[in-house]
Amino acid sequence: MPQPSTSKQTTKRWPLLLAATFVVLLTILSITTGAYTIGQHEEGYAMLFISRIPRTASLMLTGAGMSVAGYVIQLMSQNRFVEPTTTGTLDWAGLGLMTIYLLIPSPSLVLRMIGAILGAFIGTVIYAKLIDHLQLRSTLMVPVLGMMLGATVSAATTYLGLRFQMTHMLEVWFAGSFAQIQQGRYELLWLLLILVIGVFIFADRLTIAALGESMTTNLGLDYPRIRLIATILVALITGVVAAVIGYIPFLGLIVPNLISMWRGDHLRSNLIWGCLLGMSVLLGADLLSRTIIAPFEIPVSFILGTVGAFVFGIVLFQLGKGSEES
Repeated sequence: MPQPSTSKQTTKRWPLLLAATFVVLLTILSITTGAYTIGQHEEGYAMLFISRIPRTASLMLTGAGMSVAGYVIQLMSQNRFVEPTTTGTLDWAGLGLMTIYLLIPSPSLVLRMIGAILGAFIGTVIYAKLIDHLQLRSTLMVPVLGMMLGATVSAATTYLGLRFQMTHMLEVWFAGSFAQIQQGRYELLWLLLILVIGVFIFADRLTIAALGESMTTNLGLDYPRIRLIATILVALITGVVAAVIGYIPFLGLIVPNLISMWRGDHLRSNLIWGCLLGMSVLLGADLLSRTIIAPFEIPVSFILGTVGAFVFGIVLFQLGKGSEES
């Protein structure tokens, strides 16, 4: 009897081991890819720790964090089209950054992060209140409302940037590039690891809360408290990424949808898969950005936006196909 059980566990684990191996290979490629060969320069190995390793670590942390944030939003809203881009959370984080720059001419990275987190939190709360108040019946109207709200906030941020001659901040923000990452400028991203662990700790409660307020209350859990925790976690993840990296679109849409199509919607069992796939997607996008027009770079946000739009179209097609069959 023990032998079949052991064999079954091994069969379940090998895809996870394969995915982890793939991430390791992408990590090695990321570290060894660049405009110069490390071994051919005297300062090459110093640059390895100054630039290459911090950049790769930033890609992995950002990929895991944004994927998990998208998964949490989709789970709580029961809508596969929502994530920090389509809910306007990233745009609100940008407005928070702009506000900090207006109040403090040369803010530190910590102050920028605080502004982005506060902006993301306020935007997420406003969006959630609007959804609850309007009670939209159409699945598509939920992300449409978020994108409309986000576009309005983005327009306000752009106006402030033009009005107070701070367009340089907007250019860096919308670029969403990892080219500027180096030692001393990325360490705050390690907070994403703590936040992902926090999502893992509350995973079962978040999964139950996704069943609705009445079901959650019947099971003895505090639904508003769980929803608040989910909002705080998403705002923290989005704010940290927005302050350190910039605008990273659609990653929270691509990864959760791919995983949900394959494995369902149980957050705890899918969390490790979300982290690995998020790392893979962002590492792959960054490698493309560095090699397509080498030695120059294409912003990672451009590649993610293109791929995300394609995945968004596929999900729309699947939804339309399912509605026709029903």
